[in-house]
Amino acid sequence: MQGYIYPNEFELQWSLLIVLYPYITGLVAGAFILASLERVFNVKEVQPTYRLALLTALAFLLVAPLPLQAHLGHPERSYEIFLTPNRKSAMAMFGFVYAWYLTVVLLLEIWFEYRKDMVLWAREAVGWRRWLYYGLTLGATDLSDPSLKFDDAAGRWITVIGIPSAFLLHGYVGFIFGSVKANPWWSSVLMPVVFLFSAIVSGIALVLILYVVISLFRSRPVDMRCLDKLASFLFYAMIVDVSLEMLDFVHRLYESEESIDILSQMIESRLFISLIVLQLVLGTLIPLGFLGVFSPALHRGLARGSDELRRLIYLMSAVLVEIGIFSIRWNVVIGGQLFSKSLRGLTVYKVELLGLEGLATTLVLLALPFVILWVLVKVLPPWEEPAGLRRLDGV
Repeated sequence: MQGYIYPNEFELQWSLLIVLYPYITGLVAGAFILASLERVFNVKEVQPTYRLALLTALAFLLVAPLPLQAHLGHPERSYEIFLTPNRKSAMAMFGFVYAWYLTVVLLLEIWFEYRKDMVLWAREAVGWRRWLYYGLTLGATDLSDPSLKFDDAAGRWITVIGIPSAFLLHGYVGFIFGSVKANPWWSSVLMPVVFLFSAIVSGIALVLILYVVISLFRSRPVDMRCLDKLASFLFYAMIVDVSLEMLDFVHRLYESEESIDILSQMIESRLFISLIVLQLVLGTLIPLGFLGVFSPALHRGLARGSDELRRLIYLMSAVLVEIGIFSIRWNVVIGGQLFSKSLRGLTVYKVELLGLEGLATTLVLLALPFVILWVLVKVLPPWEEPAGLRRLDGV
């Protein structure tokens, strides 16, 4: 601790779980927006990751409210926001946004996408799997051409509705921080937009990682056209995200408010590792350099390096991007609480190992979506297999 800190500013109110919450919701929004590229914008190169992106969004969306639930003193009371809604509270309205996105957008789109396959699986499977798939079809077993055309059209319109819904799901998180006028680190009209584009970056990077790793474990070839396209989208999204963050930083410097001195001290001391090293260097500059050099989509179709080298570069770049995005969330949530309201002192934040809001709980919550995704992939495989191969693999 340094400078002058009021007694009520010594302890941070929002800890590591609140860092995790916008990170997870960003992955949900980014994965869904990636899925929409194939369904709405007809980007056929990313078709191999379409279903995987939907299941990834669903797995992380199911875990998204858990950090908030763990942070609450009485999580069992959270249902009251539905019984006594406060339309003036952005935090309270999250429950309705979450329910809309889960039921109307994600679950419906996945159901329309998989209905034909679930009917066929119910006919081929035996035992409990047959009843499972039949139950998932909700009794809708018609596979006629008009029925399948309706599924495709309904899924497309749901995706169109889901794009602004994804923007709302994560953009409101940035809106909450940006509307805190008393905090100069958060108060910015660009905060929701920065949150949104960083979410797109993190979602694309996550699906790229999952696609490469799952293909490796399944001993299946990676579609390099798809991977190259994902890398190019990741590169362009990062360019926009970095530009917005630089614009926000330049705007703060131009305003030259009295808070600029304490913010400079905080960046030079408390946030040097997380902001300069992790976010800027490892999470931004290095991945941009690798993607800019090796992605053939950025060089008029000229491949840079072998397929194996590009896969390794893309995978490493995506991992670094995820580290950088998590650092962004850390810098916003934790960094905004490290300086006093008098702008004359800095406090410190030490991460606890155990406890409800400790590092162990955070790691469990971060690993839980991958467990859920593993189950979803077993039940609803996101790839096309030759006839009979699913039964031989026991999937």
